[in-house]
Amino acid sequence: MKLVCLGLNHETAPVEVREKFALADGALDRETKSLVSTEDVLEGVVLSTCNRTEYYAVVNGGNGVAELENWVCERREYAGIREGFFYHYESREAAEHLCRVASGMNSMVLGETEIFGQVKKAYKRSLEGGATKSVLNKLFQRAFGVGKKVRTHTAIQEGATSVAGAAVELAEKVFGRLQGSSVMVIGAGEMSRKTARALQSRGASSVMVTNRSFDKAADLAEEIGGRAVPFSGWEEELSHLDVVIAATGAPHFVVKPQHVEAVRRKRKFRPLIMVDIAVPRDIDPEVGEIEEVYLYDIDTLQEMADEARKRREEQLRLCEEIIREEIDKASLPAVND
Repeated sequence: MKLVCLGLNHETAPVEVREKFALADGALDRETKSLVSTEDVLEGVVLSTCNRTEYYAVVNGGNGVAELENWVCERREYAGIREGFFYHYESREAAEHLCRVASGMNSMVLGETEIFGQVKKAYKRSLEGGATKSVLNKLFQRAFGVGKKVRTHTAIQEGATSVAGAAVELAEKVFGRLQGSSVMVIGAGEMSRKTARALQSRGASSVMVTNRSFDKAADLAEEIGGRAVPFSGWEEELSHLDVVIAATGAPHFVVKPQHVEAVRRKRKFRPLIMVDIAVPRDIDPEVGEIEEVYLYDIDTLQEMADEARKRREEQLRLCEEIIREEIDKASLPAVND
């Protein structure tokens, strides 16, 4: 009896290969049922996210991972190149890999927490479908414990590792909390959407979008549950905003000191965070000279994100020690034999 893991992810395979193996939610139960009904497979869990597809199985005899890879490729009718796209783990290495995945150590954004819930959901489906028994039940419970311990005892989650996340972090430093805050997005591109989403996730309750093309502003506003504002009227909204995100493609400054000066008294000189993520810049640097305005540009945000990413990477050694200790404690013949 042996634990095996077969997978491919954002680091090993391009998207055109990953998408051939990705499984929709409705297909996971069928895939897991088919997996455990094959010869020599005693238990199984299938994990599929936007960045990875992985099969965890307890096998009895056979060629283990090689047979599993053949089975998966036949299921997907994949006859292309395999070398380098798939990764294979057996026994202890497979268990340690699962712990890294559950801890966010193997994610595109190091330390992200969403994967923890995705692994739990995949395991729950297999458990409820009768596809797991003693080995995988104990292993996945151990991996969840490792994930919690890694987040509790290391700093792998600390600091924002994206420009959008850094903008939110800066806003929270000024306001303490973002619950009930009002945000305006000037521009309707991808970076605007990500930053608006990040602010919403931390409590911003009112998000407005303005753009020279009102249709684009309306589309983004609908996507994020906000309100579109005509470009000719964005200045009037400054009187009650807490955060302004500027990300247009304009070749000149869009937001100038006079725009803020005109509403300072009406705002009662409340703090105003302005995030300029455009290149060339949208916000005149002189706006940052106004006493209650906190102005940050893309370079500042990127520097913050890079520093946070470096700090997280420095935590990996400690994370690995936790994983080794926890796997040593596990009494699983299929893992430690």
